[in-house]
Amino acid sequence: MVPVVLIAEELAPAALDVLTNDFDVRHVDGTDRSALLAALADADAVIVRSATQVDAEALAAGPRLKVVARAGVGLDNVDIAAATARGVMVVNAPTSNIVSTAEQAVALLLAVARHTATASASLKRGEWKRSKFTGVEVHGKTVGIVGLGRVGVLFALRMIAFGTQIIAYDPYVQPARAAQLGIRLVGLDELLRESDFISIHAVKTPETIGLIGVNELKMVKPDVRIINAARGGLIDEAALAEALAEGRVAGVGIDVYAKEPCTDSPLFAFDNVVAVPHLGASTVEAQDKAGLAVARSVKLALQGEFVPDAANVQVGGVVAEEVRPLLPLAERLGKVFTAVAGGVAASVTIEVRGEVVGNDVSVLKLAATKGLFSAIVEDQVSYVNAPLFAADRGVEVELVTEPEAEGHRHIVTVRGAKPNGRVVTVSGTVAGSGGRDVVKLTAVDDFDLELDAEGVLLFFRYSDRPGVVGTIGTFLGQAGVNIAAMQVARRAAGGEALMTLTVDSAVSAELLQQAAASIGATASASVDLTGE
Repeated sequence: MVPVVLIAEELAPAALDVLTNDFDVRHVDGTDRSALLAALADADAVIVRSATQVDAEALAAGPRLKVVARAGVGLDNVDIAAATARGVMVVNAPTSNIVSTAEQAVALLLAVARHTATASASLKRGEWKRSKFTGVEVHGKTVGIVGLGRVGVLFALRMIAFGTQIIAYDPYVQPARAAQLGIRLVGLDELLRESDFISIHAVKTPETIGLIGVNELKMVKPDVRIINAARGGLIDEAALAEALAEGRVAGVGIDVYAKEPCTDSPLFAFDNVVAVPHLGASTVEAQDKAGLAVARSVKLALQGEFVPDAANVQVGGVVAEEVRPLLPLAERLGKVFTAVAGGVAASVTIEVRGEVVGNDVSVLKLAATKGLFSAIVEDQVSYVNAPLFAADRGVEVELVTEPEAEGHRHIVTVRGAKPNGRVVTVSGTVAGSGGRDVVKLTAVDDFDLELDAEGVLLFFRYSDRPGVVGTIGTFLGQAGVNIAAMQVARRAAGGEALMTLTVDSAVSAELLQQAAASIGATASASVDLTGE
């Protein structure tokens, strides 16, 4: 069945092109609640902007949903907690509008410095009052930036080109990093006292709401001009209006408001305020970037791949190129572990060895956890809810790393102890072959293997003796099961042996049990690694 991607709001044509060849793309008006709920019944993914509410009711209406995508930065209209509980990935486009937002802050700063909006309105009224609109140069001034994240840095680089001195307040940025950019880090009070222009680029959190209020506005220079193109509520708008009225602030450029839509604000009464309706991301390029980013994320999610921009995955951010091929390896090892162990252990250790540990490999723990539970719970298991399944079942999953991997560039091992004390280990690696990465099993417990980890795998433990391979081959052949590959590992002749087979079709539990009985196997297991 072709996955259904539901488009609930307008999306860039380039984004639709990413989806149409691989998915059944359908459209619905996300603001029409009844139509949305009905359309979600068949949807595997839904893409929204800001007008569509994806709450617990909407999520419940989509039993097949695997991903909710917001073509933009914020996620206020998506119930992330409800999505996480249902194993639904939530993605957005966190970097799609950073250039546009930085440019908007620059535009507001220049407009405030040169009275652009009021001068334009005056001229259009038939007035020619040049002296009334004398502004100030930006060159040589001190620009204070509150929040030196991605947008703050882009804004700073653009303002440096104007010949300004840049100071910044951000308690989470190291002074050395700021110095590399030509920026001096200062405390908030010092920034308020020294700046000729102040531009806000902080994230909105409970700690930053009202960051600049009555007391802070008493510290600024009377000729300061303040810009906010970040988030509404970071500046106390009533206190800012009061400071304008008292002449303690020379001008304001504002794009965002504490409550939106905002059509009535005390700030609108001042000629030295340039106010626009949240246009930071309103460029053709930003909208296209947002649509393309979430379309690609949806495609990855529906293909079972890791999505770097997932907002409710415990490991986020860009996965290093060296780590990415190990994601399917870790997940398959988790599946093999559960099959061989006959269930999930109380505690599991994910060991990653080799040069790859020079990167952040924490995502491999998440991938292995997903694999551990894929075959033993009824609900779909994803990168989103795998940690929840582990926590609900009291399973502790630990990650350990080691830079050396004997005989391989890198090895991943899943190890855990069963309640009866039996320790189970499954190891594997990724090797290049014919221009593609091949996931290989290298060991099960202390039996060495060299087998592709794909298709349907069968495992049998038995006492090594002549005739066993022929017997199992004959039995499976008579049952209509074709063997694609086989490998036997043993500790010593006549001792315990492990036979691993790759077969072309799934094997029922009953048939597996009969096959094991035919050779007197002491343990058997099967795992289906197809369909990933």
